[in-house]
Amino acid sequence: MKKYKWIVIILSVLLALIFLVGFYYNYQISSVSRDSEKVVVEIKEGSIYSIGDTLYENKLIRNKFIFKLYVKLNGVNSLKASTYELDRNMKLSEIIDVLEEGNSYNPDEIRITFKEGLNVRKIAKIVEEETNNKYDDFIKIITDNEYIDSLISKYWFLTDEIKNTKIYYPLEGYLFPNTYAFLNKDVAVKEIIETMLDETDKQLTKYKDSIDEMKYSVHKMLTLASIVELEGASADDRAAVAGVFHNRINDGWVLGSDVTTYYALKIDDFKVSLTTQNGLYKCDNAYNTRCTSYVGLPVGPISNPGVESIEGTINYKEHNYYYFVADCYGKTYLNKDITGHYNIINKLKNENNWCV
Repeated sequence: MKKYKWIVIILSVLLALIFLVGFYYNYQISSVSRDSEKVVVEIKEGSIYSIGDTLYENKLIRNKFIFKLYVKLNGVNSLKASTYELDRNMKLSEIIDVLEEGNSYNPDEIRITFKEGLNVRKIAKIVEEETNNKYDDFIKIITDNEYIDSLISKYWFLTDEIKNTKIYYPLEGYLFPNTYAFLNKDVAVKEIIETMLDETDKQLTKYKDSIDEMKYSVHKMLTLASIVELEGASADDRAAVAGVFHNRINDGWVLGSDVTTYYALKIDDFKVSLTTQNGLYKCDNAYNTRCTSYVGLPVGPISNPGVESIEGTINYKEHNYYYFVADCYGKTYLNKDITGHYNIINKLKNENNWCV
């Protein structure tokens, strides 16, 4: 009995040791910090073990010996020399993956964010601020007929519809909002444009069949989506607002969208009041859907819509509403008739919840 008792004790001790060793090993290959802390580190040519020394000195790994053990156990034999931007919240396995792949850090890289709903003028302004290009250079290239023709031949979603002479900027609505990385501030305007169009291609391809089922061209779909982008607050509201516009179009109504009038007048500040004096009902512009004689969609997009507005336009809500209005918090109210519409407006004004 004593013999078996000692065997049990020895096995228990061995299991405990195995557990402790495993716990210690997993702890040592974990990240040195839970918080993100970027570190630029130069990995020079040399032995894998010397790379471990560099990582340890930069406080990216916990233990040099465990690093050596890890690379040996996992058959790591090729870590590329370069300059890297690593993070102290990366596990050892993640650091090894980066060094094996050889992703280099480029200190001159720039990242530009183009938010949903920006128009070409605002995009051109951001390009001027973030790169070595000028505003006028961007506008000149994006309206160049030969360049536009070359893009039409390259991208399936660009058609001759964008060459309508009444359109301000042929690529309005087609520059997909996102954050893009470029090598440096000397990036060419055409590279910026085509990088954005590549993303548009990637995103619109997902909806190609759905757009065909709408019986809308891509151009018309994006035109409506660009209005919905500026009129609707949440994803759910965008689908409802798109439904209102569909009802108006189907019944031969004017869209009556103020955001189209702002665009028609090239006013980018929505705080500016629209009046008859500055062209509220001006009918000689193919964008102004406030004009009482203008039925249907404007000639082209008025902004560059994001995914939610595109989805809301394609999968719009079917209902019997013809009017909508939003309060100061972005909540949208739908109505079937003009009386109910004005009742909501008056209610919002009385509640100090009217911000138009």
